[in-house]
Amino acid sequence: MSGQDVDVAAIAAAARLLEQGQLVALPTETVYGLGADAENPAAVARIYAAKGRPMDHPVIVHVAPGAELDHWASDIPYQARALADAFWPGPLTMILKRAAHIPDAVSGGQDTVGIRCPSHPVAIALLQAFKGGKGGIAAPSANKFGNVSPTTAQHVRDEFGADGTVAAILDGGQSQVGIESTIVDLSRLATHGPVLLRPGQISADAIAAVIDSVPAAPDAAAPRASGTLESHYAPHTPVAMQDSAELLATLAQLQAAGRKVALVHYSAFPPAHAEVQLPSSPDGFAHALYAALRSMDQAGADVILVEAPPRGGEWLGVNDRLRRAAHGSSGIVHGLLNHHVPS
Repeated sequence: MSGQDVDVAAIAAAARLLEQGQLVALPTETVYGLGADAENPAAVARIYAAKGRPMDHPVIVHVAPGAELDHWASDIPYQARALADAFWPGPLTMILKRAAHIPDAVSGGQDTVGIRCPSHPVAIALLQAFKGGKGGIAAPSANKFGNVSPTTAQHVRDEFGADGTVAAILDGGQSQVGIESTIVDLSRLATHGPVLLRPGQISADAIAAVIDSVPAAPDAAAPRASGTLESHYAPHTPVAMQDSAELLATLAQLQAAGRKVALVHYSAFPPAHAEVQLPSSPDGFAHALYAALRSMDQAGADVILVEAPPRGGEWLGVNDRLRRAAHGSSGIVHGLLNHHVPS
């Protein structure tokens, strides 16, 4: 099965594997997920073990279109139902108070749960086949924890190989959106209002247009959510992100010092050791970003230089992912310029 075609037999086989407590990688419109039965704590524990994911870092439960929110959450505000009507299926995750019978495993021990309904046809077909459409699939990104998220089935194979950890990989082509879903916290509306925990394709303004309230920035007491650690989405090669003019000067300095530079950019730049030019639109940039980072990670470079995208609401998601990818490597350029390259 490839592209966005739905292979009914492959879907049925994957649903059976999930029901047996196995792991299945599935395509979504955002990135590929590593899925397990969200109501089977032992199966969810296999996700954490496979990814090397901290047990207190919650996962997102994916549900079929029309799924009953009350099965997964309690005290559901009208804003949640309005956002579901507006954006599901689609790249929006809502944090709600967890229903009492939903296991701690999916929430990282918190009293909340993250829920979304993906729009990829293969994901929808799998969710409809799994437990007759009444089950939920816990599915963080299908990669080792902290690495660049996968946007193709081959990326998943690159992460997990053929060691049997993942029982099946459903190939749905390249993920259309390319970065993870927007996460909005609705679990504390009475005291904090809506809170934007992770930006994505669906903007704060788009959310505000539905619920008449602009989501606030995360506070210290906000629930933990997927992909919100300071260092995340990172290649093995160090990443430095700079504005265009600074990047042009840095590239020349590093090349003069004999350093190999992999370049991810959207403007015109001189040739580098390896490079990928991304579209200059926010959606196009996001769609291609993770594949570009993975490609440049294989280039044998000393550093991946990334041209910082424009600021602004539409670019918030990709800027967030790049900031996390470059976290902790702020001194990498200085170090490369001030250490001798062996001849």
